[in-house]
Amino acid sequence: MAEIVPFPSTRTPRQPEPLWRELLGAELRRRRHERGDTLTETADAAGVSPQYLSEMERGLKEPSSEMIAAVAGALESSLLELAGAVADGLRPAAPQRSAGQGSVALAA
Repeated sequence: MAEIVPFPSTRTPRQPEPLWRELLGAELRRRRHERGDTLTETADAAGVSPQYLSEMERGLKEPSSEMIAAVAGALESSLLELAGAVADGLRPAAPQRSAGQGSVALAA
């Protein structure tokens, strides 16, 4: 029987992208710590249980937009600011495009 030789790949293996819920949780925790609030204080202000907020911060929950907005409000932040910070956390994981790829020239 012949030996199977693997075909060499020219593609570099990509690292898995971080999950949105994990980055969101890290950002929520960072903002809460920055304010000096306890988990219970923030959860009470947001109208969620401390257990639920803890699971959000650990990236274990896929919270609804209403829940995210409630916690953002409790942290005196907006949903837009929070989503922007999470999106910024995703940017380094995005593949870089070469100069000519995907660009559109606009006529003046």
